[in-house]
Amino acid sequence: MEEFTHLSHRVLVMEESQTIGMAKRARELASRGFDVINLSFGEPDFPTPEHIKEAAKKAIDEGFTFYTPVAGYPELKKAICEKFRRDNGMEFLPENIVVSTGAKQSIANVILCLVDQGDEVVIVGPYWVSYLEIVKLAEGVPVVVSGKIENKYKPLISEIEAAITPKTRVILYSSPSNPTGAVFEREELEELADVLLRHPGITAVADEIYEYIRFAGKHESLGAIERVKDRVVTVNGLSKGFAMTGWRLGYLAAPKWIADACDKIQGQFTSGTNSITQRAAITALTGSLEPSEEMTRRFRIRRDRVLELSAGIPGFSNMIPDGAFYLFPEVSSYFGKKTPEGSVVQNAGDLCFYLLDHANVSVVPGEAFGAPQCIRISFAAADEVLEKAFARLKKALEELK
Repeated sequence: MEEFTHLSHRVLVMEESQTIGMAKRARELASRGFDVINLSFGEPDFPTPEHIKEAAKKAIDEGFTFYTPVAGYPELKKAICEKFRRDNGMEFLPENIVVSTGAKQSIANVILCLVDQGDEVVIVGPYWVSYLEIVKLAEGVPVVVSGKIENKYKPLISEIEAAITPKTRVILYSSPSNPTGAVFEREELEELADVLLRHPGITAVADEIYEYIRFAGKHESLGAIERVKDRVVTVNGLSKGFAMTGWRLGYLAAPKWIADACDKIQGQFTSGTNSITQRAAITALTGSLEPSEEMTRRFRIRRDRVLELSAGIPGFSNMIPDGAFYLFPEVSSYFGKKTPEGSVVQNAGDLCFYLLDHANVSVVPGEAFGAPQCIRISFAAADEVLEKAFARLKKALEELK
């Protein structure tokens, strides 16, 4: 008897995250005994700071094991407001804050609340892999505006404005950027603020999850610009800056009407984020930032070293990332070359699979980020691991003819 299966259109058209896909392929090779170096995942390799772990243990002992309010514990929302005041110069009330199971859920909540079928979302590219699929899930239309390497992969603000139509509802970007490490400076954000003023009805969503991992200058937030503070949703979380990827906590700050809508939609999907993580988050946000600052110092040293190593690989064209923990080299000079087995490298995806199979190093093709000429290499790995990985990459690439 033939089994009947039916999947919805929304899941059939959704692409699997290529970062997760490459990590899965790397794990499969590792399970077969290969010494695989995984530089495909966006995850700090540092442990969560001890004072945060101790706060979680204390929360368990004190009995924080019950359902939480959908939008987060009041004490945590207050701590988030204090963080925005301290770090970003932004004033919020707890009613403006919604805590979610990761920044990804925060972004999905906003898009699902603001975007109807056929509405357009201008996405600044290269973009994080999930942006497109979240917009498609909301039945919206992604409109990608990508920057060039000469401008650190940042599109001009005039190019962003040129993409706006009467159907545009949201402008979505990250700074510091995943995958490029590019950072929007204050002058650029001032220009973007003027764009919002010229186009009523559009909300900007600023993904600032890499805020603490910045290598020069002060982090700037669009939401801190007074004249557009009610037109911006700021998304952040604990995963990157506090090395808490597995804890799964993100949050957003938004005008109350958007925060209320996100609270409503989250109440029907996941309800409140887990209680223990929330209690630990209070300590993370109100405690010492020294562990986060030390982690960023280490990332900067690694960035400088991998730039040196990458410079020794012909065909890699790099920009210097100002934040996050990725290199995003253009590698199109390798397209059309043949592997030792005689197959042709047609694109970045082919190149990544070749590097995984021949160098046992996992990186991510740029197609996942809207930049098919690039690959993304995470330097969130130990120094000796990065040295070994780049030696393997160089050797494997030299074998392409």
